[in-house]
Amino acid sequence: MNFAHLLLATAIGSTPVAGANEKPTSAETGFVRLDDDITLRQLVVRNANPQGTVLFLHGFPESSLAFKDIAIALGDDYEVHAFDWPGYGQSSRPSPDRFAYAPADYARVLKAYIAHERIDTSKLTIYATDIGALPALLLALDEPHIARRIIVGDFAPFDRPQLMHENLRNLKSPGSAEPTRAAMNANHADIIANVHRRDLPPESQYDLAPEFQADIATNWKRDGMTTVDAFAHYYARFTRDQRYFEANVAKLQTPVRVVWGERDIYIRPDMGLEFAAKARLQIDVLPGIGHFPHLQDPARTALEVRASFR
Repeated sequence: MNFAHLLLATAIGSTPVAGANEKPTSAETGFVRLDDDITLRQLVVRNANPQGTVLFLHGFPESSLAFKDIAIALGDDYEVHAFDWPGYGQSSRPSPDRFAYAPADYARVLKAYIAHERIDTSKLTIYATDIGALPALLLALDEPHIARRIIVGDFAPFDRPQLMHENLRNLKSPGSAEPTRAAMNANHADIIANVHRRDLPPESQYDLAPEFQADIATNWKRDGMTTVDAFAHYYARFTRDQRYFEANVAKLQTPVRVVWGERDIYIRPDMGLEFAAKARLQIDVLPGIGHFPHLQDPARTALEVRASFR
């Protein structure tokens, strides 16, 4: 077990022991073909006798490797899955005329992945952040038993551009979407280097795993599409799916918990507070945390996941 995993294990209250009971030290990566257009890269930590299953859903500009250390830390008790969304990491990037990259389309990808992996949804916790959260909730509207619990945060469930960063507001507007996409593509090196820690004070800065950061950079552009392109396609239909979700939020039956970074500069905590109030959900606003709680404080994220099974 490396030092990072030992630290994480200590923080979440697990004591590593030698031999058969030692937590896994590696995660498997592979590919899952869902249909002719979509093949996903997956990351899985196996457990011969899991207490349940955890599925992590990443945001922009991430990949499944954002959750690798947390997955390994949780692997002593659970089977843990993550995958790259279409348009991200090493997953497929079909042309938009074949796959729309909308939240509703990602919801169908999520459903297909769960079915393909034969995950027992009665023992499943989904942890979804940023662009991964709305697809999980849209799926839950149609299939309340898709998970025993969903943890979401730092995303935009409703059409409230005033609560979002300027670039995100611009991507939601047809008139400014294309120039914004072009500018973000031109500045992709700055996004990769700084987006996760931007505007955090010195005491809140943190390091990204080199493997994860290299994965984002290496796979930024594949098959003629960049990560920003996929993000922009998502935003082209984002408002439609947000409005659908808000109109139907009262129908949400799956147990949901909301967590939010207090210092999130991309989607302000006011969005989470409004969502929690409308859906009558518990919300925890995390002091000193930005838009990426799972990267800034992975030990707390692991604790939240463990608590969901109690």
